[in-house]
Amino acid sequence: MNSKKSSYQKVTELPVSYKNALYKLKYTINYKNTENDKMSEVIEFLKENPLVYLATSGLDGNAKVRPILFYFEEDGKPYFCTANNKPMFKELDANPNLEITVATPEFAWLRIAGKAEFTDSIELKQKVIDANELVKALYETGENPVFEVYTVSGKATIADFSGEPPKTFEL
Repeated sequence: MNSKKSSYQKVTELPVSYKNALYKLKYTINYKNTENDKMSEVIEFLKENPLVYLATSGLDGNAKVRPILFYFEEDGKPYFCTANNKPMFKELDANPNLEITVATPEFAWLRIAGKAEFTDSIELKQKVIDANELVKALYETGENPVFEVYTVSGKATIADFSGEPPKTFEL
């Protein structure tokens, strides 16, 4: 039996403080100080962790959380999709306030708090459809009247258990 460990096994067996240090190093090596460069840290986090969880206020007044996918960034904004016949769309239409969160195995997380902004742009809708085979199979074209694409305006926070203060970004 081979006793060598893969890089993944070696990293996952490190103490949490080392994992956080590796994560922090990964996300700060190319860190710059302009707003677009700061926003790229949020987008990079989403690209590496595209399965996120969206929280809305349900039409019954109770919190609702469901998994969704991040598809792409355009002009510093993350884009997501739904259909206008789904409860999620109806909830966001009635109350656009939302939160999105995702975490890494290294105990770092991203939270986005803000308002959903739906777009009528056929070009952006088609870009989402082209980005995912399941979405393409469901909606076929950006001109599908049921298909909805949205972004978020608000605040993004990246944090971890390293003891360092969280980083915040305006969306």
